[in-house]
Amino acid sequence: MKERMEELIKIINDADYNYHTLDNPTITDQEYDKYLRELIEIEESHPDWIREDSPSQHAGGKIIEGFEKVTHKIPMMSLSDVFSESEVIAFDERIQKEGFHPEYVCELKIDGLSVSLLYEKGKLVRAATRGDGTIGEDITHNAKTIKVIPLKLKEEVDIEVRGEIFMNKKTLEALNEERKKNGQPLLQNCRNAAAGSIRQLDSKIAAQRKLDNFIYHLPNPLDYGIHTHSEALEYMRKLGFKINPNNRVVKNINEVLEFIEEKGKQRDSLPYDIDGIVIKVNNIDDQRKLGSTAKYPKWATAYKFPAKEVLTKLTDIIFTVGRTGQITPNAVLEPVIVAGSTISRATLHNEDYVKEKDLKIGDIVSIRKAGDVIPEVVEVKKERRTGKEKDFMMISNCPMCNTPLIKKEGQVDYYCPNNKCPARNIESLIHFVSRDAMNIDGLGDRIMEDFYNFHFIAAIPDIYSLRMYEKDLTRLEGYGEKSVTNLLNAIEASKNNSLEKLIFGLGIPHVGAKTAKLLAQKYKTLQTLMQQTEEDLTQVPDIGEIIAKSVVTYFNDSHHKGIVEELIDLGINTTYLGQEIIENEEFSGKSFVLTGSLIIFTREEAKEKIESLGGKTVDSVSKKTSVVIVGEKPGSKYEKALKLGIPIWTEEEFKNKLQ
Repeated sequence: MKERMEELIKIINDADYNYHTLDNPTITDQEYDKYLRELIEIEESHPDWIREDSPSQHAGGKIIEGFEKVTHKIPMMSLSDVFSESEVIAFDERIQKEGFHPEYVCELKIDGLSVSLLYEKGKLVRAATRGDGTIGEDITHNAKTIKVIPLKLKEEVDIEVRGEIFMNKKTLEALNEERKKNGQPLLQNCRNAAAGSIRQLDSKIAAQRKLDNFIYHLPNPLDYGIHTHSEALEYMRKLGFKINPNNRVVKNINEVLEFIEEKGKQRDSLPYDIDGIVIKVNNIDDQRKLGSTAKYPKWATAYKFPAKEVLTKLTDIIFTVGRTGQITPNAVLEPVIVAGSTISRATLHNEDYVKEKDLKIGDIVSIRKAGDVIPEVVEVKKERRTGKEKDFMMISNCPMCNTPLIKKEGQVDYYCPNNKCPARNIESLIHFVSRDAMNIDGLGDRIMEDFYNFHFIAAIPDIYSLRMYEKDLTRLEGYGEKSVTNLLNAIEASKNNSLEKLIFGLGIPHVGAKTAKLLAQKYKTLQTLMQQTEEDLTQVPDIGEIIAKSVVTYFNDSHHKGIVEELIDLGINTTYLGQEIIENEEFSGKSFVLTGSLIIFTREEAKEKIESLGGKTVDSVSKKTSVVIVGEKPGSKYEKALKLGIPIWTEEEFKNKLQ
């Protein structure tokens, strides 16, 4: 782990130098964030390993020799980054635990270059970059070319303010159009264009770039009798500075989340680039009491919008087996945040897909979420290859049972032809969590296949041990902390299902949902059901010899007994929790058909009422049907009941019979 820490320090320091000093970024912001978060996690686990030159210990950036060095009287600190709703909420919870109940100011996080502007008696005397947070670069000659930065304020005050220099989208388009005509390389994006412009030694170049600026921070507001950040913004606006009109004071964290959602939708329509939302405690006295870490203020944070496309490393390609035997190659990725979720896996579909993309193990690849849901590999960055990458090789045998694979004529997919392949166990797992069985929300077919193939779940009892893989689950595609928590809660809640859900979920041959309910109502506990003989079971209405034999055979099997015993040990309910059957001559032993739109009851409520009084519901009308209950606009079932002379009840009559 220490070697990984050393590697990360070198990667991030090199990236800082290329990005801040040379204006030539070699990795994306998303890659940088990922590496920095990994480094911080290691250092938090081993604080004695922290080095003085670790990028976690400073704000980043070095000084260009052509610019005069400037020491900031008050350090220009960076902001901590958060990437999900749960992290935003956690930021608020930490502040609440300190005894504060703040209102916040939400601001757009402009994607540009930080600047400090110093005025003496209302006149601009110095502009400086953040640099490493303590020492920056004097860029006064270029800052003066930006028209929105006032050379003289409306009051003769001594003041330092901080903000962001940026380039508008239309300005970049116009510049690139001109550069294209002149055969010059195009500027990559607004942020790089602004940073490169402001660091020009010749101020004429900066003037031609038509840069812009928003001011967002007054480092020492108490010196001006100002006690809230919102008041500071208004004061700076009155002095002549350009303040972003989208800033908003909000009362609580829910309004913060609403602001994030609102501005996220408006992001593409803004005239400038933003990469997130800055959240600040409004009260200055509260800010002072909350204080700062060595690098970040505790009273502010920056929510980063999910990236639409990010880069990461393809570390391996593994193969999974679907419930039909289909073989699918899957990309194993260095974990990376995509659209708010940490992704470490992505499907590669089939052999032809991998070859078309020309993917090699060890490649740097771009990832995005198709339709904002399913992660996919977009392309390989061939210019990032080192020569150490490994070619992709399609397997010839099943990864689960080693049976030689087959490829059906005219198809691109390979299949395992072994019907007894262990991968087929997925069917029983999918059935167990299905709606009519244990009804575990979040465990759909595809997710169960993934969990099985990634060895999280091999048998039914393993479902209730998923919590031990909680951290691993958050790194799977489509799963963040919130969704994993919801899934684990749904699994835990399913332990309290009524017995009939469990009986049906076990997948006993010939035992459907209705039969499972009959057995649960009759025997009340799973232990009692397991003790019954075939003869006992056939005495239950609607339980014939085939079903009786199937139930007895299932529970006599040692493997099935073991599964049941494990589930009992895990705390799964084995008792019938539904309504007790009350014998009633109007309902007991009779079959009912429901037709038309019911108004007084839902269809499910009507079924439960009938079953609680000893009756049963069936789907079709026949001579054996006892009663047809009709709602509004009954269909052919009503017509058939009339022809057969079957008793018909209106919904009101049904209600009266119940009473």
